[in-house]
Amino acid sequence: MGVDDTDNDSSPGTGYLAQRLLEALAAEGLAAPCGATRHQLLVDPRVPYTSHNLSACLAIATRPGVGMDMVEASAARFLREHSAAGSDPGLAMVSRDLADGHRDAAVAFGRLAKTDLLDQTTARSVADAHGIRLSGHGGTEDGVIGALAAVGLHLSRTDGFFLWLDGIRSLRAGRYSVDDLLRALPVDDARTASGERPCAGEIVEVSPWVRPLLVDGRAVLLLEHVEPRWDEPSWRTASRDLVRQR
Repeated sequence: MGVDDTDNDSSPGTGYLAQRLLEALAAEGLAAPCGATRHQLLVDPRVPYTSHNLSACLAIATRPGVGMDMVEASAARFLREHSAAGSDPGLAMVSRDLADGHRDAAVAFGRLAKTDLLDQTTARSVADAHGIRLSGHGGTEDGVIGALAAVGLHLSRTDGFFLWLDGIRSLRAGRYSVDDLLRALPVDDARTASGERPCAGEIVEVSPWVRPLLVDGRAVLLLEHVEPRWDEPSWRTASRDLVRQR
């Protein structure tokens, strides 16, 4: 489920609202949250974004007997009620069993949205042709562009980082053995950008800001290998700036 353009200059960002939407769907008994990823789109003066032109994708598991119509109606209502004044919210939805050709089209659109200026007509045309639910819920409805792009980039399996994943917000900063860290977080790997990994028992310095990357369909905690100093670990979680570059 992709969402975009839900904020204004003085409101919390789309990533924040995406997490509240996960909570709302769970509270209504419609779906269990699996994760939420943040995706960087084109930064260009011609794009009327609020701050960084970021969109968000929510992965959910619907409850037994709950169809997409029910989830879509709830999400649309949430966006209409909670999006900031003056925003142009959009919503995109697909099921996990989307056929490969339709999935490829969504991925291509998402990747194009990182480099090219796109419009609503193109977004709606792609969605209509490939079985993707796409709708606007206020203002100009330009958020449909980023919402569709977020879904495509999440489906690419390698783009952006997790805004929400069970446990990443509650993990306290400090020093952990890599074994304990992997047990505490629902991540599949912990490594540097070049593929270096701590050995069992090695200590990792964890910052207050932990956001695993989405890489090859896996949640990967990005680390940095630093020159060890007396009584300090040689591994630490990657900085916010480094994660946001991925």
